[in-house]
Amino acid sequence: MKIVFMGTPDFSVPCLDALIKDGNEIAAVFTQPDKPKGRGYTMTPPPVKVLAQENNIPVYQPKTLKDGEAFRLLSEISPEMIVVVAYGRILPKEIIEMPVYGCVNIHASLLPEYRGSSPIQQAILDGKKETGVTAMYMDEGIDTGDMLMKTVLPIGENETADELHDRLSAAGAELIVKVVHAAAEGTLTREKQDDSRSSHAGMLTKEMSKIDFTRSAQKIHDQVRGLNSWPGASAELRGKRIKIHRTRLASGKGEPGQVLSLSPFVVACGEGALEITELQPEGKKRMDPSAFINGLHGVKAEELRFS
Repeated sequence: MKIVFMGTPDFSVPCLDALIKDGNEIAAVFTQPDKPKGRGYTMTPPPVKVLAQENNIPVYQPKTLKDGEAFRLLSEISPEMIVVVAYGRILPKEIIEMPVYGCVNIHASLLPEYRGSSPIQQAILDGKKETGVTAMYMDEGIDTGDMLMKTVLPIGENETADELHDRLSAAGAELIVKVVHAAAEGTLTREKQDDSRSSHAGMLTKEMSKIDFTRSAQKIHDQVRGLNSWPGASAELRGKRIKIHRTRLASGKGEPGQVLSLSPFVVACGEGALEITELQPEGKKRMDPSAFINGLHGVKAEELRFS
């Protein structure tokens, strides 16, 4: 099938790669403009652009889709389908309606749950036991189009958002190939979303990072997992900010924030306790708790309390 692919970050890459390997004609790739990164602010291409160039696919990086230029380009290319995976721009109605097989989006949730920009993280923050990817036809709303196919995945007890991201990305790649084949064979069926069951996953912010140890151990564990790796979960210990990267549920009880033991490194919560298995003191690299405790030079557990 003749396809135009629209996507930008790492999540999009397996989908594009799968469509290429499946033998489709990827007539063009649309992606976000290059951005400065690192200390030297070096202009860096999006991951999708890198893969497209490796496969000699024409790349377009318009700053807007609303000035008519993108529509003109797409009209000349005349794709049979447009596939959109984490592109980062809203498509105008005239582009959505252009391809004969429609505009198909891969979204990292089981729609209508978690429409919006951070569905992977929000599912973990909410303590969900499963999530998935949904293929849908695009419309003018935000993730509101008719659903086509879904893949359901369990969420591991200690799985982080970054780890789940990679599994969902791979699942999305398998799903989009199935959708393209079904479209070509005329066997795609569509299902309207039940808006009464919808929920929204908004933008993540740094303000979500601070840990409140009066909450339950499960809620804090979900916060740590869901905000990994950005913006991360953090708390203060001895007046310094500590980023907490990994935890697991533990036994024990005490005043919220009180360190109950050093090995394992267990902290009391409002309900239950949490073992910290990886942390990062301010201005230092990630480390396991033993390295951190060694740097405190003989401190006792009862002398430590997170706030």
